Amino acid sequence: MARKRSLSAREVDSIKASGVHWVAPSLYMKVRPENGTRSWLFRCSIDGKNQWIGLGSCRDVKLSDARDEADQLRIGHRRGVNPLHTRTPVPIQPEDERAATAPTFRECAEAYLASHAPTWKNDKHIAGWERSLADYAGPVMGSIPVDKITVDHVMKVVEPIWLSKPETARRTLSRIEHVIAWAIAAGHRPGDNPATRDAVRYLLPKANRKRVRHHPAVPVSEMPALMKELEALNSTSSKALQWTILTACRTSETLGADWSEIDLEKKLWTIPADRMKTGKEHVVPLSTTAISLLEVPTGKGTGLLFPGPKGRLGVMAMLQCLRGLREGSTVHGMRSTFRDWCAEQGISRELAERALAHIVPGVEGAYLRSGLLEQRRPIMQAWADYCTGAGALMQDVSSVASA
Repeated sequence: MARKRSLSAREVDSIKASGVHWVAPSLYMKVRPENGTRSWLFRCSIDGKNQWIGLGSCRDVKLSDARDEADQLRIGHRRGVNPLHTRTPVPIQPEDERAATAPTFRECAEAYLASHAPTWKNDKHIAGWERSLADYAGPVMGSIPVDKITVDHVMKVVEPIWLSKPETARRTLSRIEHVIAWAIAAGHRPGDNPATRDAVRYLLPKANRKRVRHHPAVPVSEMPALMKELEALNSTSSKALQWTILTACRTSETLGADWSEIDLEKKLWTIPADRMKTGKEHVVPLSTTAISLLEVPTGKGTGLLFPGPKGRLGVMAMLQCLRGLREGSTVHGMRSTFRDWCAEQGISRELAERALAHIVPGVEGAYLRSGLLEQRRPIMQAWADYCTGAGALMQDVSSVASA
């Protein structure tokens, strides 16, 4: 779905019919029936009633200027500034009010994505929104003006997939709700949102929720044997997998690991925020075993730690390596193995969660902002010692295990 914020100048010029036509968020164009002259209008809702404010003739005011002025008025209105305090309302005939062309659902979806997608973390999330709205909502109500959409339209979108694709249906319903909520806030639609859970929950059958399946994990007791088998393979993918295990990180973090993130002198791996699931920078203390996996380049190192034959190592490389040794196990499950080991060793929840780069929820997480880096150093070394058979106990960590 291509994203745009408003009609183009060419699209505006092509409008010939008399009446009031949507052009951009809160911006409309009125074409007079008697002589075809055009003028810009700003629309907002005050005390539940639509108010129209003139922004000048289309002949004197360019589309870009009218759109900018409408944006300023809309932002001010959202912040509590009543535009009627500084502008004079324009009377609109009831028939023009009823005939005012609201943007279609597709146009609202495009505008919503244009304003919100830049703040989202990755392209996969954006693509998910575009795909569900285009594939499911688009055929049913994409061309319908947003102020004409009813619960019936929403039901026609989600009901056919509610039981067969419950997660897709739930996400699609939520995304429709967000788009229509945006349209209401932008003044394109009065009244309630027909896509809220309260609006449709009694019309939809109870969906069967899939049982949560956790990633299969290798038992803690098998880790020393597995690490010996991986060491014997002596391949890039086996070294990357060992690195992933020893640092308790995610697959994507290892695949994108770059020499610019490594400080060998301080024995640290600093993963930038834009590569982290949490969106926050994560610093990993490196054990001597983890560092020994690296083929240190001469001079100042640049490039990937574990490059593949065609650049970046494939996303399936580590998984295929692991499944050749432990059928049914997953790379992500190694994080669970590490967490089990932490619990067995009596390591505090705060330290274990920080090592996994998890966000501690609630008030506790709000106040505990330290990365606990120095407390995590002996833990990561002890984990490496256990995995390589160098030591099964955490004598060096006993002082911080309950920190």
